[in-house]
Amino acid sequence: MKIFLFFLSILFLPQSSWAGHAFSQYGEPKYPKDFLAFDFVNPQAPQGGTLTLANPDRRTSFDKFNPFTIRGVSAPGVADLMFESLAIGSADETSSIYGLIADDMVIAPDHLSMTFHLRPEAKFSDGSTISASDVKYSFDTLMSKLGHPRYRTVFADIKQAVVISDRIIRFDFRSRTGEAPLLVGTMPIFSPHWGQKKGGGKVAFNELAFESPIGSGPYIIESYQTGRNIVFKKNPNYWGKNINVRIGSFNFDRIVYKLFSDDTVRLEAFKAGEFDAIVEYRAKLWAKSYVGSKFNNGQLVKHEFEHHNGAGMQGFAMNTRKEVFKDPRVRQALGLALDFEWLNRQIFYSQYKRLDSYFANSLLGASYVPNSVPDGDELRLLKSLQQKYPSEITADILGPMPSPATTNEPQSLRKNLLKARDLLAQAGWTYRDGALRNKAGQPFVFEMLEDSPFLLRILTAYVRNLEKLGIQANVRTTDNALYQQRLDEHDFDMTTIRYQDTQSPGNELWDRFGSEAAGQKGSDNHIGIQLHAVDDLIAMITRAETREKLYVATRALDRILIHHYFVVPHWYNPTHRVAYSSQLGFPKPPLYYTAEGWVLSNWWREAQPPKKD
Repeated sequence: MKIFLFFLSILFLPQSSWAGHAFSQYGEPKYPKDFLAFDFVNPQAPQGGTLTLANPDRRTSFDKFNPFTIRGVSAPGVADLMFESLAIGSADETSSIYGLIADDMVIAPDHLSMTFHLRPEAKFSDGSTISASDVKYSFDTLMSKLGHPRYRTVFADIKQAVVISDRIIRFDFRSRTGEAPLLVGTMPIFSPHWGQKKGGGKVAFNELAFESPIGSGPYIIESYQTGRNIVFKKNPNYWGKNINVRIGSFNFDRIVYKLFSDDTVRLEAFKAGEFDAIVEYRAKLWAKSYVGSKFNNGQLVKHEFEHHNGAGMQGFAMNTRKEVFKDPRVRQALGLALDFEWLNRQIFYSQYKRLDSYFANSLLGASYVPNSVPDGDELRLLKSLQQKYPSEITADILGPMPSPATTNEPQSLRKNLLKARDLLAQAGWTYRDGALRNKAGQPFVFEMLEDSPFLLRILTAYVRNLEKLGIQANVRTTDNALYQQRLDEHDFDMTTIRYQDTQSPGNELWDRFGSEAAGQKGSDNHIGIQLHAVDDLIAMITRAETREKLYVATRALDRILIHHYFVVPHWYNPTHRVAYSSQLGFPKPPLYYTAEGWVLSNWWREAQPPKKD
């Protein structure tokens, strides 16, 4: 009777509350209910073959499969290939999701809850049917102390998961927020039987290491060599292969990751044909090293694929928990010592543009117009925050958006360093006895922590400029595992951070910039930002009901972050540089995508012609 009344209540909900096959945070979703496949895939893509890839990021080994806990380093591919979600996003629009494990989604009229109906055919890799209680288990586990701390930040607006029936689950939200449905919709779903021992008992979720995941995705683990490689094979009983949001995706029978000890070895292995595709992030290597016989005869191809992603933020981040970086004048001075124009000419082959925003290359950032000045709703918002937090919203934040320091005429490195010297003096740092010292006579010394040697030439040039100011920066490189551990503990002075681009920022901002996250181990708030104005703006962003309100809040946030000089901004490339085997095929790139994810999910191996006798 309760189930009947539930469906009866749905039938009489106002039409605007329906989400059905999809949900869009702003406006209407692009694809109708009966769409056959996404426009950015090839529905007739050849199936089969093996895709071999290398380290997709900085990790050079792994010591577990579980990607959802803080301890250890997980194997590449597990998160992307073995776990599905209730819904997935579309790569040619923003802020929309389409049903995957769920075949129907209903947002409540007050937007304080969302209900999902699960497909009866959705199954885990062990053959068991995915139930509403399994979805609740996944949510509760990620939100517990067994899961990575970031989930408690990202899902902070989700009050609870309520099982209505075996196939129906409702998520209740703490407040009206357009992003909450997107977050719960794209949450990974895994089985409560993962880690179950044959003789009884169960391995705790945060202690799962090489227990094979019982996931909901298209692949399972076939074999692995600890820290060296891992082989995934297509689950022959994968339930989602004929669903419209998965047609044309995950076309390979097997996907292999080989892990190489360093970038040089990895590149040489690619040129020798040991794996199929590589995404290159270093301009010099792209310009000079992607050559050889296999490129000459067409076996290997290099290409730059255009994208429309926001550039996000990458740069040398300062840990403001450290006394030496607490004064914004000091942080601004350190930014003046980076000579991007020299780096771009001498090292990057003029391939890059300078980052000038935390939302660079998008309308979300305050730099969408150079040196823009806040006006209208944005100015009113900043002034109201200034009244509440006068020490955080200084007068210059209401002025033009600052551009990063440049050495183009009429500016020069010398002029920038003179300005940096004045800022340091204002902050109490003066040059004497062979070093820059504070009033107590302590020298200005800090450590730059990195886990990759390819930045050393850049760091050397930066350190040389800092030395002209009397600052001693000691560069320390370490292996990825120790590097990650120190980042999780926020145990560093300065390091390179990379905040991924997004077209629809939301709860991840709490983890990056929120005051509470600054005190949480494992959070992305490596900088240690604790500003009330930033917290207020993040709350506005996550609750924005229109894209116009979103722009106002993100641009205001951008101005505050840039004016506090937490990061020495780096650079970005408006294209993805990908080298690949000519045996691979691919569709036209979507609007918004990561190169690695696109290769993994939408490419295929071309059918080989039969051999002649």
